[in-house]
Amino acid sequence: MTETTPYDAARARFTRQALARLVLCDHAADVADGAAGLVATGNDPDTGPGGRVSQAFQLAELAERALVSAVIYERERGSSWTEIAQYLGVGPAEAEERFASMLDDWNTAFEVPYRLDDTGRKRIPQLPTAAYDPAWACDRLDTWAGNRLILVNDQRPVSSGLVMAAPEELPSVNP
Repeated sequence: MTETTPYDAARARFTRQALARLVLCDHAADVADGAAGLVATGNDPDTGPGGRVSQAFQLAELAERALVSAVIYERERGSSWTEIAQYLGVGPAEAEERFASMLDDWNTAFEVPYRLDDTGRKRIPQLPTAAYDPAWACDRLDTWAGNRLILVNDQRPVSSGLVMAAPEELPSVNP
């Protein structure tokens, strides 16, 4: 299914590198919010046995998702498997093998933006939400960062640093 999406024009303003960075920002915010839930102790009596382990396990899953997003971002910005592998403490071949399928999924989502659900009637976006609708993601993440990052003095702390598409890369619009 290669039909256009409602967000194609807005997404075209962003490079794939910027879209990957937005996904990483989105996943990092989820990790930060998940970690914050483990800090306060006031609700500990309300948590059943093992409840904090459940939260910590969910945090580890969120962190793994952020790691995958970081690898995709690094590949989009030109990092080699050797450069990535050194931070993972593994060899380049092992790093590539571990993340190749997720990178393939990322690349395929740009070619096939939707898949049909089990009924065959509803289209499901294949890109992560932050890459599918980057304007929404920028607004949400700029607000999130502005509310939580005390030492950042920027009106757009996330979106201002993104690598945008050059005007000649933008698709032409026929009147």
